[in-house]
Amino acid sequence: MPEDTSVKTGVPIRWPDMDTAAYRVRKMQTKLHYWAKDDPSCRFSDLFNLVYDPAFLMHAWERVSRNKGSRTAGVDKVTVAQIDTFLGVEAFLEQVRDELKSRTYRPSPVRQVKIPKGGGKFRSLGIPTVKDRVVQAALKLVMEPIYEADFESVSYGFRPGRRAQDAIAHIHRLASEPTNYTWVFEADIAACFDTIDHTYLMGKVRRRIKDKRVCALVKSFLKSGVMTAHGDVGGSPAGTPQGGILSPLLANIALSALDEHFVRQWEPSDWKRRMRKKNGIGNWQLVRYCDDFVVMVSGEKRHADALRREVAQVLAPVGLTLSPEKTKTVHIDEGFDFLGFHVRRKRRPGTLKQYVYTTPSKKSIQEIKDSVRDMTSRSTRNQPVDVIITIVDQKVRGWANYFRHGVSSSVFSSVDNFTWWRLARWIRAKHRRTSMATILSRYTQKKGRGSITHRGTTYHGASSVALTRYSYRGRNIPTPWRLAPAIQ
Repeated sequence: MPEDTSVKTGVPIRWPDMDTAAYRVRKMQTKLHYWAKDDPSCRFSDLFNLVYDPAFLMHAWERVSRNKGSRTAGVDKVTVAQIDTFLGVEAFLEQVRDELKSRTYRPSPVRQVKIPKGGGKFRSLGIPTVKDRVVQAALKLVMEPIYEADFESVSYGFRPGRRAQDAIAHIHRLASEPTNYTWVFEADIAACFDTIDHTYLMGKVRRRIKDKRVCALVKSFLKSGVMTAHGDVGGSPAGTPQGGILSPLLANIALSALDEHFVRQWEPSDWKRRMRKKNGIGNWQLVRYCDDFVVMVSGEKRHADALRREVAQVLAPVGLTLSPEKTKTVHIDEGFDFLGFHVRRKRRPGTLKQYVYTTPSKKSIQEIKDSVRDMTSRSTRNQPVDVIITIVDQKVRGWANYFRHGVSSSVFSSVDNFTWWRLARWIRAKHRRTSMATILSRYTQKKGRGSITHRGTTYHGASSVALTRYSYRGRNIPTPWRLAPAIQ
């Protein structure tokens, strides 16, 4: 590591470049993960020096500056670009490091904004300052490899190497033969990120981290407060700093209580599970993606219905409650929506055999159509045709890439058909004196319904994305930190 200097002397230290910082951080993370995995009861007592380590701060800056939200300012109205231009990255990081090392650092309140949630509702999102984002990112770099050693394989959200498709593949495997977990307990936590109990969460944090300085830093982010659009600053007696880099990790730490509870029930041998089923008890398994989760049940509807009370009891100490309106029990033949997919078992045409199908949900289809409609609205007619074709194509293909592991061929064709007409009508509205026949002749590759193209830019659409099967990986999903028998 670069040679340290005293905060009081003000002598600048040698900051590593981004590649060197990433290498040093990864090496230290591997050690932390190895130690945590090797000893589940280990409590780490000297971590705070890593939070303000030059390599960790530089790597944290890299992650913050490359994030798509880097142009957004917090309550101090300072952006990443302004720091880079007027202050300089190393000078900024040196200030942050000095504040952390001298224990004078205090998080600022997050700037609260309201974003549309659908159905006329809005969701509150907190925007921390750039300084707070960098410190949160450094703190996450230290904490994540430790807690990843403890997290169960049934959770998939906001974890390295895991994605929504893994959760869907897990559900598909459970619902299919020969396991046949046909009842689904759909759970919805009411305002999860806003109501997590701080005392409970800090207790979970302290199970692994003994360093009081790190715990105090985590708590300071939880208590940092919120500044509304009117400039009023309110406290944050519960919840995690939604919108912050650290928030998903803290939510997973709190919700790991749910994972541990259900994994303990799942752990019995195959023989015990068969006996439970024979005695009319039933079996179930949790699949969680951060605060979204379902419990797949092998048994009867009453077994799934009984889980409502059990889940509520597990969540109560965490400070969370289930939403009565959105929590329900459904059969796999009815189908349900999860992470944008619709999962349903039905008979394959021409056969008597039933299969579990995953397709884009109606809500997801409507959302991409609404996005295309917005991008081809009246307000965009001043844009060049090739620019609109490019941004629409990128949006639709990005959406299709998310759903390419499902049975999505017909849905992709439907979305492309909708988008083709939106583009054609947008071009027609842009050139009012030109007939539709001329538009089609000028902007399509062939007569009739050819691909819309202009100046070498073509709308390829969702149908150009190849559909592939996604295999269930289960406990075989690797972490980014390869464990070695001996770490130098």
